[in-house]
Amino acid sequence: MTSLQDFSARSIDGRDIDLSEYKGQVVLVVNTASQCGFTPQYQGLQKLHDTYSARGFTVLGFPCDQFGHQEPGDDAEIAGFCERNFGVTFPLFSKIEVNGDGAHPLYQWLRSEKGGLLGSKIKWNFTKYLLGKDGQVIGRYSPTTKPEKIASDIEKALAA
Repeated sequence: MTSLQDFSARSIDGRDIDLSEYKGQVVLVVNTASQCGFTPQYQGLQKLHDTYSARGFTVLGFPCDQFGHQEPGDDAEIAGFCERNFGVTFPLFSKIEVNGDGAHPLYQWLRSEKGGLLGSKIKWNFTKYLLGKDGQVIGRYSPTTKPEKIASDIEKALAA
């Protein structure tokens, strides 16, 4: 059975990361953008990371420029923006595509596991996927779902 641990991705600082590093953790995977109306969610995502990281939780941010050209910067600009404006310390990855033929394999799998209102396609920035300790998808949350609204699901997944 496919799980998060079967994928790898390039970190925002250019290192190849084997996502099996997150085995046994509860993970929230989010496609992000720096110039989006939902960009302030970085603050809530960081708060979740701060609150639960000691218990085996992490947020993984995947910048994406497929929605309204709202992530035009390069990796260094994105990393600087997130640190400067939101104090982001959770792992960020190199900019990827989440839909279409060029979609990152992780997102191809996530979309096949949990569709949204418009089928399996990601409809906008800040779509969130919660994965359990086993690396399986527990839930998908729309861009309008604020990070704090996911806290109870994170608590349940950590307790499982």
